[in-house]
Amino acid sequence: MVEIFKKLWYLVERRIETKRFLKFCLVGLSGVGVNLGLLWSLTEFLGLFYLLSAVVSVEASILSNFILNEFWTFSDRVNNRSAKPLLSRMIKFNGISVAGLAINIVILGVLTEFAGLYYIISELFAIGGATLWNYFANVAFTWR
Repeated sequence: MVEIFKKLWYLVERRIETKRFLKFCLVGLSGVGVNLGLLWSLTEFLGLFYLLSAVVSVEASILSNFILNEFWTFSDRVNNRSAKPLLSRMIKFNGISVAGLAINIVILGVLTEFAGLYYIISELFAIGGATLWNYFANVAFTWR
């Protein structure tokens, strides 16, 4: 956790990661489309409970985001795309994103169940809450 805050301070102080963060956000925006589209489809068409739909939709967006970040956002930091290092980065990314998923699900549930927001609106807030964690943790651990 200390490493994440050190990295955050470095980024703020040096501002060299602004372009990378913007790329990460654009990838994340595509993930929002995957997430919300699948969340809505699974809930409305298949009749799944919205929290179960959210778990599936978030994992789908995690996988699509990894692929885009690997080959675009962090392409300059990848010098070995063979199977083992790629799988290692994917596992790290997924692990970090699972923590983001926990943040996402808590925010989604609280805003929907206790604040009475429509689940799609709640999910937008949940995505925002998990984005910062995901970026800084991945910069610190997945694509150093």
